[in-house]
Amino acid sequence: MGKPKHMTNKQNPFAKKKRNNKEKGAEPPARRDKPYESIVLENESFEAYYKHQQICKDETEWAQFMAHMRRNLPVTFRITGSKAQAMLLLKLIKQDFFEEYFRAVKELRKEEPDALVEPPRCLEWYPREMAWQLELSRKDIRRSEPLFKLHNFLISETSSGYISRQEAVSMIPPLVLGVQPHHKVLDMCAAPGSKTAQLIESLHAGDGGTIPSGFVMANDVDNNRCYMLVHQTKRLNSPCFLVTNGDSSTFPSMQYTKDGVVCPLKFDRVLCDVPCSGDGTLRKNADIWNKWNLAQASNLHGLQYRILKRGAELLEVGGKLVYSTCSLNPIENEAVLHHLLKESEGALEIVECSDALPTLKYSTGLTYWEPASKDLTFYKTFDEVPESQRTVLRPGMFPPSKEDAVDKYHLNRCLRILPHQQNTGGFFVALLEKKNALPWETVAAVGTDGQESSETPIVEPPPKKAKYMRGFKEDPFVFFDEKEEVFDSLNKFFQLSADFEPRNLLTRCRVGKKKNVYFCSSIVRDIVQLNEKRVKIINLGVKSFVRCATRNIECDFRLASEGLANVNPFIGSQRRVMVQKQDLIALLSCTDPTRPPEISSLTADTQKNLQGVASGSCVLECMVDDVKLATVGWKGAMSLRAYVDQYDTMHMLRLLGGDLTKFEKNKFQDKRTAEEALDEVEKQDEDDDVTVDDVTADDVEPTAVPESSEVA
Repeated sequence: MGKPKHMTNKQNPFAKKKRNNKEKGAEPPARRDKPYESIVLENESFEAYYKHQQICKDETEWAQFMAHMRRNLPVTFRITGSKAQAMLLLKLIKQDFFEEYFRAVKELRKEEPDALVEPPRCLEWYPREMAWQLELSRKDIRRSEPLFKLHNFLISETSSGYISRQEAVSMIPPLVLGVQPHHKVLDMCAAPGSKTAQLIESLHAGDGGTIPSGFVMANDVDNNRCYMLVHQTKRLNSPCFLVTNGDSSTFPSMQYTKDGVVCPLKFDRVLCDVPCSGDGTLRKNADIWNKWNLAQASNLHGLQYRILKRGAELLEVGGKLVYSTCSLNPIENEAVLHHLLKESEGALEIVECSDALPTLKYSTGLTYWEPASKDLTFYKTFDEVPESQRTVLRPGMFPPSKEDAVDKYHLNRCLRILPHQQNTGGFFVALLEKKNALPWETVAAVGTDGQESSETPIVEPPPKKAKYMRGFKEDPFVFFDEKEEVFDSLNKFFQLSADFEPRNLLTRCRVGKKKNVYFCSSIVRDIVQLNEKRVKIINLGVKSFVRCATRNIECDFRLASEGLANVNPFIGSQRRVMVQKQDLIALLSCTDPTRPPEISSLTADTQKNLQGVASGSCVLECMVDDVKLATVGWKGAMSLRAYVDQYDTMHMLRLLGGDLTKFEKNKFQDKRTAEEALDEVEKQDEDDDVTVDDVTADDVEPTAVPESSEVA
């Protein structure tokens, strides 16, 4: 039986188009001879709409606002607060990095050596001088040869997890959320992950020697963006972190074990950084100038409201939630908040958050706005909206009375950051506190084996529409049991302390040899085991042990550098070696893995400390300015090496004061060298290329024929 008529290629429009092009002998389009035209940084509808909403106080401020909107966004970065070496790195940045910055900027701008250069600016509202702004654009840093060392520094330190390049206003939501090490945190729309990384840092900001009792759960609806999220956050190596893939507006109710009883999981902190039109990012996404229109905000309002509502339902009473967007539009901001606050009947309240951001300049939330149609027709009330527009403009988009906006809903407590106020992007932030259970939440007691539990308000998500969820099928998360043979080997060789929980180790395969062993916290393990069938889990755990079968070594596993910070407190003294500073520099500077430094070449103190240490994986420790650096090493019969990747090597050498010359790459010089080599080859080919037309008969020597040859 043949294919149905609608399935034949002749009826397939794409196949038909391809066939027609082939018959016509169509050629692929030629490359552009001219560069793309520069984007015109203007949009009449944008200016008319925001002028009407009066987001600026007067014409003078409006002119400043628009002027900054058309400028490139400066580069900002922050030093990660969860790393023990943060203060040491800050000290080095102030000494060495700033000096190189001044020199490079003067060369870039072709200024005199004694000319004044605006120094990197510390973001005063960010704690402990951990965030800095450079008066350079991303384009300046990437494409300017004088700044190649600065570019290399940013890449290496970002890759090793000791700094994060992040837009200044994007740092605000995690700050006002106030995450503590014991908090259960949910990031509902987490990808690409810069704010999630900041939440993880806050979770680990306590005593560096202990694993936090809380966790961060990061979710995103897009499967591909979930892997981007994993890539962004894995450099922080947190065992208290997991990534899920699901629709935030219908995120499932989950469970966890509290004091031996299974209870509904409610979060202490929730971040709702919802999808938005993004017009606050015009300084770095110039293509929005041509695309911006009011339909975007109107279409997103409903989704934003549903995500915020679900976040509030998952929030513990007494917990806090941040609602944020990179949009300036009140339809996506104040209108969404008012919509939910009105329904919550006092259970939710917008609270002040400016105290957490000293010196930050901002505008207060709008207390009045007017929704508009795509053609910029403004409406004061929903009754004025024509029937044809009522599917686009909904009642929840309209403001309350000006008195209720301040006294009842406290919309003036929201923060709207405008670009001209401190040379940043545009952003909106509001902090909500859950005072009571929401009116539609039910109270249920959940327990196992008849045990009682505290009554917890719960609400199930709205039913999902049947749809195909794209994405990869994840490998299983297989946790160790108490009789795991692999753990016996690890425990014996690394002398793990008695308080190490073997059930927190896991692999990603059910059969065959275990190649990598991962480590997670107890609460993350508990959540995964109770909720694997409720939500798709993408990633969790930090690689801590790697199979490395070597002859004459008692254990088939070595330590993984990614997980060292987490398992290091549990490792016994027999697998630790204190090395001298100059020895660690020598180990890190060795780039030939086949020729590691001989133990006999190290200092006497290091050689003494190596005595009695059996061959195999070990922890190398070194003191630098009262800060203990630790890295993974391998002791051989006659040699010692450091197991560190390139970026961590550069970071540690930077802290130790070692030479980074062999790791510095000048891509501009490399390109010139490659071009010169190519030119030399082409020139040589031209010299050797003598065509037949250039050779005359007189130039050809006659070939002698031997006398003994016979000619037919």
